[in-house]
Amino acid sequence: MGQDISLTASDGFELGAYRCDPEGDTRGAVIVVQEIFGVNDHIRDVTERFAAVGYTAIAPALYDRWDKGFTSGYTPEDIAVGRDLKDKANAELDNVMADVEAARAHVAGAGKVGITGFCWGGFVTWMAACRLDVQAAASYYGGGIIGYNDEEPKCPTICHFGREDGSIPMSDVDVIAGAHPDVSVHVYEADHGFHCDHRGSFNPRAANVAGMRTIRLFDEHLAG
Repeated sequence: MGQDISLTASDGFELGAYRCDPEGDTRGAVIVVQEIFGVNDHIRDVTERFAAVGYTAIAPALYDRWDKGFTSGYTPEDIAVGRDLKDKANAELDNVMADVEAARAHVAGAGKVGITGFCWGGFVTWMAACRLDVQAAASYYGGGIIGYNDEEPKCPTICHFGREDGSIPMSDVDVIAGAHPDVSVHVYEADHGFHCDHRGSFNPRAANVAGMRTIRLFDEHLAG
């Protein structure tokens, strides 16, 4: 269904991306932001799911500036490498935003653009909602948001968190929710990574409810 393409950021850097188009007319566009594991099979699958319900979907390879074409699984060794790349990317957040903007510009012809992301991608989704011209944002267990809690999303935004997530304290979630009353914050009886059906922390019920809320957000603000 999808194809690997190349994007060019504002500084001339070329990064990869996975793009999927719906079979019929598009209802808008969705940027899908990776976890720390790159644009792997799971992220490609999520991108294809958005295309299946009518959205032009694109997953930019946001680690390409530091490790071109990086993807991984979920072993402890994979996690260590992914975290190291995340730290490098966070140190150059403006470049990350430039690469997300390249993806946004690429699919802007499809209509209004939304963004969603998972883990580190949930943080990137939050930052894009605050800094870029997107029309809706759905962040999943975005570690790092608390460090940028003084920034305000400029579009309708929802956040999904897991109560059992040891990497994001509920006290942080409460602070985020309290500082942003216009952001819909949802907490599930689930762990970090509950949306990913390739991981042991996958929680089908939480993933289904969060997924329906995300699609409802996009249907209202992108396709509506």
